Parts: sequence; C-alpha cells; structure tokens
Amino acid sequence: MDALELLQLNLLSPMVLAFVLGVVAVLVRSDLRLPEELYTVLSIYLLFAIGLKGGAELSVTPLGEVILPALATVALGILFPILAYGVLRRVGRMSVADSAAVAAHYGSVSAVTFTAVITTMAALRVPVEGFMPALLALMEAPAIVVALTIARSRMPGAAPGGLGEVWREILTGRSLFVLIGGLVVGLLSGKAGLAQVAPFFVEPFRGALVLFLLEMGTVAAARIRDLRKVGPFLVAFGILTPIVFGFVGVVAGTLSGLSLGGTTVMAVMAASASYIAAPAAVRIALPQANPAYYLGSSLGVTFPFNLSIGIPLYYAMAQAFQGG
Repeated sequence: MDALELLQLNLLSPMVLAFVLGVVAVLVRSDLRLPEELYTVLSIYLLFAIGLKGGAELSVTPLGEVILPALATVALGILFPILAYGVLRRVGRMSVADSAAVAAHYGSVSAVTFTAVITTMAALRVPVEGFMPALLALMEAPAIVVALTIARSRMPGAAPGGLGEVWREILTGRSLFVLIGGLVVGLLSGKAGLAQVAPFFVEPFRGALVLFLLEMGTVAAARIRDLRKVGPFLVAFGILTPIVFGFVGVVAGTLSGLSLGGTTVMAVMAASASYIAAPAAVRIALPQANPAYYLGSSLGVTFPFNLSIGIPLYYAMAQAFQGG
C-alpha cells in the first residue's frame, strides 16, 4: 500500500470520520455532546484496556527486548521538551512560562493518538510489539517534569507547590494512574487473565474509540477560536514539530530494534502532544501560562493533524527508513 492509499484509508476510517463529525457538530452549532460521565467512563475504559493488553504482553516478553526501546523512549522524553523550549523561546519569542508550558505538552504523549495508531496498524495487519503501552507510560511523565524544571530554574517561585506536587499530580492523575494500573493488572494476571475479560476489553475497543473520538471532535472544534490567539507561529509549530519529532521517533525506533509497526507507533508517540496529563500539571506549576497557547496548539492543531495526516506520514517514514 503506497502513501496515498494509506492516507485515503486513514481519512475514511470510522475514527477520523467520527472526529470530523464532532467538529462539524460544533461548527453548525448542534447540541451534540456526550454526557460528561460517559466521556469520563470512555477515557478510563480506553486507558485501562491499553494498559491491560500491554501488561499481558509484557508478562511473556523477555526483558532484553524491552530495554533498548525503553531507554530510547525516556531519552526522547527528556530531549524533546528541551528542544521545544529552545525553539519557542528563541524563535517564537514567547515568555518563559508559555514556552515551558507548550514544551511540556509536546515532550509528553497523547494516549488517544497512541490508541488511534494501534488501531490503524491492526487494520493494516501490521504487527506491533505488545509492550508499546509500557513505553507510552514511560514517555508521559519525564517531559513534563523536564519542562517545568526549566521554568522553575528561570522563574524562581514558578511552581508554588514545588516539583513534588507536580510529580504527585502527574502520577495520581487519572490518565497515568489508570494506564499504569492496567499494566500492573495485565502483568500479574498474564495472558490467561486477559482472555477472561477479552469480550469486554478487546472486542468492543474500536467501537468505544470511535465514540470517544466523536466527543474529541467537539472538544477540538471548541479550540479552533483559540487559533486566533495562538497566532501563525504556534500554528506552524503545531504542524512542523510533530513531523520533526516523528522522524526522530522513526530513527530511535529503528535503532532500538523495533519492527515496522513498533517504529511507527514510536514515531506517533514522539510526534503527539499531551492534552490530558500535561495541562493538569501545568495548571498547578505554571498558572502564569496562557491555556490558549498550550491547548490551542496541542489540541486545536497537532491532534487533528496527527489523526488525519500524521499517522500515514509517520508510517511512510518508517517504511522508507527501514528500506521497504
């Protein structure tokens, strides 16, 4: 399948079409919105299912296969916020607080985009290493802490509660807590345990994702108005940064021994921007930062780009880099 065929397949997938339907609903001022309780249940379901399946795979995966990809993931989580901060501060001329806040989002990872690429690889019948959810958990926290540490070093008193409070918010926040909890449950119960709950956590997974992305479309569309505040620089940053970071992810995935599917997932993780864990931590540590900047760019620009165009692009990059 060439890049154009994959792009067409991705754009016409139920996931992307549901997301677009949510965007259209907001633009035509429909009252379509999922109940807040259902949105919360779906997010917990998806994260726990990802962790559960990843933990079950980890239970039968030799440690030697995981070490290099895990080290590469942590390295990217440290490198990306530093690079993003430098660009935002020097090229974008943004304040220290805003630069660090945006950098925290782009160094971290989007669990929903991760779920979308896993589903896409399954639809293409491209094998993916089962331990990738563990790498997702590894990448989420370091980038946020690195970016906020940069801000604190340049803005004394920027984090009133200290980095300990930031760590507490990250580790006990719903997204990472449920993901890690699912990993532990899957690791301890193994493949046999997963088989017992597969009718609930495996088969219905894609349907739940489509419904979740319908709601995400309405959330992202609500951030479109923020693009006027974000400005041309952050719009360009929200598109070009994922492409560059995605390519670095392709290189890192290949050098650490991941397959074509695993490398694609690594690239998507590298290219994605957090809009769940990062905003919660930034809200505590950097109340001075403008939410229109970090949410407008990550949720209003990067998430739709990655969901529609980015995933096929990173898959094509991985194919080219791995020689086929």
